[in-house]
Amino acid sequence: MTDFANEILPVNIEDELKNSYLDYAMSVIVGRALPDVRDGLKPVHRRVLFAMNELNNDWNKPYKKSARVVGDVIGKYHPHGDSAVYDTIVRMAQPFSLRYMLVDGQGNFGSVDGDSAAAMRYTEVRMAKMSHELLADLDKETVDFVPNYDGTEQIPDVLPTKVPNLLVNGSSGIAVGMATNIPPHNLTEVVNGCLALIQNPDLTIHELMDYIPGPDFPTAAIINGKKGIEQAYLTGRGKVYMRARAEIEVDEKTHRETIIVHEIPYQVNKARLIEKIAELVKDKKIEGISALRDESDKDGMRIVIEIKRGDVGEVILNNLYAQTQLQTVFGMNMVALINNQPKCFNLKEMLEEFIIHRREVVTRRTVFDLRKARDRAHMLEGLAIALANIDPIIELIRNSPTPAEAKVALASRPWELGNVKAMLEKAGEANVARPDWLADDLGIRDGQYYISEQQAQAILDLRLHKLTGLEHEKILSEYQTLLDLIAELLYILANPERLMEVIRDELVEIKEQYGDERRTEINAAAHDISLEDLITEEDVVVTLSHEGYVKYQPLSDYEAQRRGGKGKSATKMKDEDFIERLLVANTHDTILCFSTA
Repeated sequence: MTDFANEILPVNIEDELKNSYLDYAMSVIVGRALPDVRDGLKPVHRRVLFAMNELNNDWNKPYKKSARVVGDVIGKYHPHGDSAVYDTIVRMAQPFSLRYMLVDGQGNFGSVDGDSAAAMRYTEVRMAKMSHELLADLDKETVDFVPNYDGTEQIPDVLPTKVPNLLVNGSSGIAVGMATNIPPHNLTEVVNGCLALIQNPDLTIHELMDYIPGPDFPTAAIINGKKGIEQAYLTGRGKVYMRARAEIEVDEKTHRETIIVHEIPYQVNKARLIEKIAELVKDKKIEGISALRDESDKDGMRIVIEIKRGDVGEVILNNLYAQTQLQTVFGMNMVALINNQPKCFNLKEMLEEFIIHRREVVTRRTVFDLRKARDRAHMLEGLAIALANIDPIIELIRNSPTPAEAKVALASRPWELGNVKAMLEKAGEANVARPDWLADDLGIRDGQYYISEQQAQAILDLRLHKLTGLEHEKILSEYQTLLDLIAELLYILANPERLMEVIRDELVEIKEQYGDERRTEINAAAHDISLEDLITEEDVVVTLSHEGYVKYQPLSDYEAQRRGGKGKSATKMKDEDFIERLLVANTHDTILCFSTA
């Protein structure tokens, strides 16, 4: 029998379990459950958007089958099940899940009632317009690329997003030993916070809250109190109390009240909410409801709760807040990855990390643009030299046996500057347009120009129509434009203030293009539901008997007594007992009783 192992190493099982569990935990934390603080995306979201970008599945192009996108993601970038990837795409296309959708879906993508999306073979998707802002400048070496799971593809380690996506769309996930739950926010408010922090890096969190007062949920509703928000922004953890937006309508004829619910808290299933209310009514845990129906349509949400005659809608609504998901708690836990390490961030730290990321992206983009501009300027110099020496160059090419020899001949001798001397002198003595890779003996030297191999190849590729005077003017004009661009790029790299100004201008553009009004209302003064809120306020008669029995009845029962009136029932006592005290009070009053016993 063939031995499968040439050597057996004894391992302590405790150490092996410990190391294996830690490896698993870090894999889940870094590779699956927690978002990166810079772009606000988990790996699966990042891979979906990158795959759609590679497919040219743009916002202004036709939709593609969801199955096509899922196949590319799991085949190239995400070695997991197709359902996990499709569920991610579905959530990014749901207007009630993300404050600003990243995927534009066509077909059935589920509903706030908890309905499942249609199978991926039936639905179609493309990137939302905002998604392009997350991927902007990806082709300009702005971020590092890493190998995919099998080493055959390169994927971005992070996206060079212009949008502070982590705060704008939030994130939630459960890792091993930790979890994250970051609520969505309003884009305009978050960008204003970033701009204020760029202007004054010493802003406190309380000052930042003047710009970012709290979360802004896609389902709107109402935040009840700011104490939990403030705690979360200061420490990274806190509770946000969300309450449905409801109003009480009164019928002018019957005077019956009806509760109308227009907005429900974030992540609440509307169908289950209605089922819960019906269950409470059936079990008589909430009384006074005569009818319950869902009248929601394409124009918006509308849950109708009809109140029985004589009952108070405000009291029933408070009972619904207390016993159903018409009021819920969002536990904020702002955990994200920084340098592949989990950390709990406060509000200011989260904004600072985004600004640092943008500073790196803009710097790398500027370096890339500078290199490309210098390369293009170098080619234009070669073409200008060729036009200035057109006759000897044509003769040289004609006398060369092969293109390769013509290329060598062009680069082996100096050429007169001619009428392009003034153009080349615009680059200045510092040679701002000179590429970093160009050898020292090439370019202008001793009043003549030495052509590089790249320029020689460009001259050989030159078409005859480029020899016209008009084309010559175009070359001069483009060269001047490039010199201006190079000067601006060098200024950005040399001046941190100008760099931050570029970041600020791009943030303003994002705000102007995608910003909108806040949906979620914030009630600064929290109103907790007290026992009195659950009791109908009315006047009552309280009787105390000689034997110590206490009884109360509504005062209305005593008014206009006739035969068979209920008021006399309050006076019914045992033969030997009688009423000693009778007082009129309110159901919200406090009555103190003292005893000598």
